Amino acid sequence: MSVEKIIEDWKSRRFKPVYWLEGEESFFIDQLVDYAEHHILSESEAGFNLSVFYGKDANWADLINACRRYPMFSENQVVILKEAQQMKDVDKLEGYIANPLSSTILVIAHKEKKLDGRSKLSKLLKQKALVLSTKKWREDELYRWAQERAKEKGFSMALDVATLLVQHIGNDMSRINNEIEKLLLNLQGRKSITADDVEKYVGISKEHNVFELQKAMSGKDLAKAIRIIQYFESNPKAAPIQLIIPTLYAFFSKVYMIFGVKTQDNSALSAATGINSFFLSDYTTAAKKYEYSGVEKALLLLHQYNLRSIGVHDAGTNEASLLKELVWKIMQ
Repeated sequence: MSVEKIIEDWKSRRFKPVYWLEGEESFFIDQLVDYAEHHILSESEAGFNLSVFYGKDANWADLINACRRYPMFSENQVVILKEAQQMKDVDKLEGYIANPLSSTILVIAHKEKKLDGRSKLSKLLKQKALVLSTKKWREDELYRWAQERAKEKGFSMALDVATLLVQHIGNDMSRINNEIEKLLLNLQGRKSITADDVEKYVGISKEHNVFELQKAMSGKDLAKAIRIIQYFESNPKAAPIQLIIPTLYAFFSKVYMIFGVKTQDNSALSAATGINSFFLSDYTTAAKKYEYSGVEKALLLLHQYNLRSIGVHDAGTNEASLLKELVWKIMQ
């Protein structure tokens, strides 16, 4: 079940006695926990019927006792366990989950990982609770998601602008969402987020960023790539090497996939590789420019320089010098 469907049910006062929210993507878990904490009960009801526990400090017996209380001046009470992954003896909740109180809405946020599906608790949850499992989204999925977040709020954002934003921030939905909120506050009546807005309010150069470096490398434009790296050298926070190398590795990995697809049709190629059709030309250009052996070499070099960037077989070369050396070697 999706986050939207769960919230829709809550708005319609349709509740399950237990919700188990787990996985790597905390943004969706936080959305549901925030709604459960601030919107299921009215302000007057929450004073008597809302209990919030934190996994690191929570005692399982106290949590169960809270769940077994009956609501006061309300049809329901809400009990929330945050950071359940830090709770000792979380499996001791099995007894309550097997026989929950219908008037209690228990929401458990278990971030960072999923339960072992073979465990007794996991099997019990599948029978007795609503389980939401989340995972990190692929970068190309995040571009569309960022566009949808803006659209939900009545604004538009072109795909290349969303890409600029996501590639700067990385795979962090909460931060992407926060930056979109900040952008919307600064549009001053306009309904479209532009690259200029991102540059001004998020602090990303629309000409000197990881996405533009990737494009320069796809076309073997060494001069442009070096100019971008020099910008990074003058603005260390713009794109640290720990962001750049994984991004380039993901790019060349997808270029590598192109050689295994026996089709010239762009739609089929996009579907087979997972490359967004809007950006497909960058990948096909790189495939032609580098050929199979060049892409293989690029991946090996990226692995080697990733190790050097963290001090393995390197005496302390600065980031800009490493990047210039890496880019030059890839393009040769």
